Amino acid sequence: QVQLVESGGGLVQPGGSLRLSCAASGSIFLYTMGWYRQAPGKQREWIATITRVGSTYYADSVKGRFTLSRDNAKNTVYLQMNSLKPEDTAVYYCNRMPADPRSWGQGTQVTVSS
Repeated sequence: QVQLVESGGGLVQPGGSLRLSCAASGSIFLYTMGWYRQAPGKQREWIATITRVGSTYYADSVKGRFTLSRDNAKNTVYLQMNSLKPEDTAVYYCNRMPADPRSWGQGTQVTVSS
């Protein structure tokens, strides 16, 4: 039932940074939240998780470069993306974990290119 809207994507040069936001229409304080991405021609993949109490987990592909955080009062989850690489180019999505198929948004496009 929660609607999720991703924002903050854009075009950035390799080595640059972006901060993505995931705004929820309702309270997310009970939920473990995750970020996913889908590159052209590839399946959607999980990249990061943040639990209700703020514990984080990352896929090897982004570990050490991306940082997940949440502000439950604002019903928003953030993904700080540093040291971006061309292979990070994808549409980025957020959702509950496990994912609620009713809550997928349109995602936000991240393009890393010189």
